[in-house]
Amino acid sequence: MTSVLVVTHQALQRHGFRMLLAAQPDLTVVGEASGGFEAVRMSAELRPDVVLMDARLPEGGGIEAIRRITRPPTLPHSSDAVRAVRNPPQVLTLTSAGREEQARAALRAGARGFLLEDATPDELTAAVRIVATGEAVITPGLTRALIDAVRQQRPLRPTRQEAGLNRLTGRERDVLIAVASGWSNAEIAARLSIAPTTVKSHVSNILGKIGARARVQAVVFAYESGLVRRA
Repeated sequence: MTSVLVVTHQALQRHGFRMLLAAQPDLTVVGEASGGFEAVRMSAELRPDVVLMDARLPEGGGIEAIRRITRPPTLPHSSDAVRAVRNPPQVLTLTSAGREEQARAALRAGARGFLLEDATPDELTAAVRIVATGEAVITPGLTRALIDAVRQQRPLRPTRQEAGLNRLTGRERDVLIAVASGWSNAEIAARLSIAPTTVKSHVSNILGKIGARARVQAVVFAYESGLVRRA
């Protein structure tokens, strides 16, 4: 059974999400929150598998809440706290079209997936199940818009990004460039003459070294760090 915490400042929307999710035999709603601080507190108390969150919480509270939910502090001498840090909830966010910067901020904060607010009920429940397994879910249209938005901006090279980039081997940089170019693992394997399992291993290592949790975060990192530049 996958447990879900619903977070949105709209009461009617919370009620609708609860009804939709509770109707699924493998999903259960363990709580509802109307704001970021409440979401962080309830996430720590209830330890849901997934936090379904409206990224548009007032005053940017959604982004900070995502960061605190996905990266909880470790409390000394507490085995429960250690387990919570090792297995934080997966955050699935809802956003509207044209908010690519908000999507980028949420990805940096640790969000696992994105759905546009006009997603169908079936798409929403499927996305909850997918992110619960640790996989990323981002609608194709939003992925393209997000990458295009990054391409339009002048690359920034903050110290943390430089450090992450410097940790990559030459082959890992090649793979990251290919990922940012939209190639699949099979295409990367064919073009770089390596096994698909090796590509998968490289991608996993890249995510760990740059502090990313999903493939699309690696794409954003590649552009923002300057490894890949706008044509």
